[in-house]
Amino acid sequence: MAKSTAKLKTGKVISDNLDKTVIVVVNRVKTHPLYKKQFTISKKFKADDQENQYKIGDMVEIISCRPISRDKKFKVLRRVE
Repeated sequence: MAKSTAKLKTGKVISDNLDKTVIVVVNRVKTHPLYKKQFTISKKFKADDQENQYKIGDMVEIISCRPISRDKKFKVLRRVE
């Protein structure tokens, strides 16, 4: 069996204005190598949502896929409670 290289991320939908697309912000905690202080890094991803079913505030899982457009390289997998 081939090993999957798809990346799975969990984030919050912050925009659903685009047609068939949602913008998801993914937060992660990183520790500074010298000072050991923890801080948050946020990154926004455009994800494909064919049915326009996800709304602002939903927690979702996104998975990497082939490029759908210039900016969209993720698909919404499911809603997370």
